[in-house]
Order: sequence, then C-alpha cells, then structure tokens
Amino acid sequence: MSEKHIDDVSGVETTGHVWDGIRELNNPLPRWWLWTFYLSIIWAIVYMFLYPAVPWFGGATKGYLGYSSRAEVAADLADAKAAQGVLLEKIAATPVEDIAKDQELLQFAIAGGSAAFKVNCIQCHGSGAAGAKGYPNLNDDDWLWGGTIDQIYQTIAHGIRYDQDDDTRVSEMPAFGEMLEPEQINEAAAYVVSLSGGTPKDPSLVEAGGTVFAENCAVCHGETGEGLQEFGAPRLSDGIWLKVNSEAEIAQQIRNPKHGVMPAWLGRLGEPTVKQLAVFVHTLGGGQ
Repeated sequence: MSEKHIDDVSGVETTGHVWDGIRELNNPLPRWWLWTFYLSIIWAIVYMFLYPAVPWFGGATKGYLGYSSRAEVAADLADAKAAQGVLLEKIAATPVEDIAKDQELLQFAIAGGSAAFKVNCIQCHGSGAAGAKGYPNLNDDDWLWGGTIDQIYQTIAHGIRYDQDDDTRVSEMPAFGEMLEPEQINEAAAYVVSLSGGTPKDPSLVEAGGTVFAENCAVCHGETGEGLQEFGAPRLSDGIWLKVNSEAEIAQQIRNPKHGVMPAWLGRLGEPTVKQLAVFVHTLGGGQ
C-alpha cells in the first residue's frame, strides 16, 4: 500500500493524483456546503412524497397533498369566466349605444373587443386596424357604411355582401365597361382623380369626365364625389382609396369593379362579443 503524500508547503494530504508534476490538495468540503447538500437531498425526498414528482405509466405520482398547478390554473380561469359572465350578461342586455354610459362596462367591452379583434380581424384589417389595399382602415373618418357605433355593430354583425346572412349590407358597383365607351371611362377616371386634388395625365379629359360622372356615377357617389353611406358608396373627393390609387386602376375599377366580402360575425361570435368589437372599433379614433 502506497504511503500517503503530504504537501510540503501546506501540510495537507494530497489526492494522490499527479498531472505533469502538479498535485491536488485533498481539502475537506466546507461544513456549510455539506449541510446544504444534505438538506437539499432531504427536501427533494419530502417534495417527492408531497407533490406530483415521479413519472409513472399512468402519469406522474399524485403526491400526498394532491396539488396540481393545472387544476389551480383551471380554477382561476373558471373564477375569471364567472366574473366575466356577469358583465357579459349585462352587455348582452344593454343596447350597444348605451354601453359607453357605464364606465366599468365600457372598459370591459374595450378590453374584450381588443382581444376578439386580435383573434378574428387582424388578418384583414391589420394588427393596428390600419387596413391594407382592399381592406378598410378603421382608424380614419372614411366610413363606407357609417361610423356610428350602431352602424359599426350592424356591419360586424351581418357582414358585407355575405350571402349567408339575409341582413348583410349589399351594394355592387356595375361594370361600366359594358355600358360606356373606353374613352368615356378614361374621361371619368380623369375627373375622379381631379376630385381629390390630383392632376390627371390628360387634364383636357376632366370636363367631359364631369358629364360622364354626373350621368352615371353621381347617383351613388354624390354630385361632388362625397359618397353615400346608405349605398356603401365610397367618398371620392379625398385621398383615401380602398382598392385603387392610380388613374389606371381607377379606370379599371370603373370598367370592371372589384367587390369585397366581409363575413357576418354575429352567428360565429355571439351578441356580447360583437358588441364588444363594435365598441372597440368605435374607440379607435375614427368612430363618429
């Protein structure tokens, strides 16, 4: 049996290992560290018996206390739903225009509407409700069907050109390519550009385009292009465009118009959620 090696400088026994002439001192571990280590082992054993811990064939062991974090979360969610249920019932029984009169109900509706918007509406209108080409911006004052809270509710509830809802909003711009000559369409497009302060490629077409517009377009879009919300006809005298933004695209829209479809959400989401959505959209800044 080899004799223990004692370090000459410190007088401490070494481990007996040697690396390139270097030896490692065999100092004992600090007592505080050892006690912490032993207590950790004891705590782990106690925890294993008290709480779900050991994986088994049918799931983890249940533990003596029967605690479950999932069950706790489920109970919290149930309590939250119960608390919400009172306010949801109140929203369902309150006319949408009166929700803003109750501050607690208004705050709840805005929060709920914001959540519902993120799940159901951002795909078309964007996360900030700024819209995109063909999808309306909900932050401005340009409303096709009106921006009062009742009108917004009607639009969300029954949709636009949604053939599965009898109360859906319906308006279709006719294809004037079948009724007007190509030159007349170009004239009308030039006139529409001028309505919003733009300069058409050929300004000489504007005067004739005004006549074409008055005879064919003013009945829906108004004599000065201010639009008519009763028909869902957009305003043409501002710089906000839904589907087009150039003279060529305006001419194409006159020739063969695009018609968007918005689904009816009442049957999918229910009365309280649709009311919350209407309240939320109304508060974005563009509501009338």
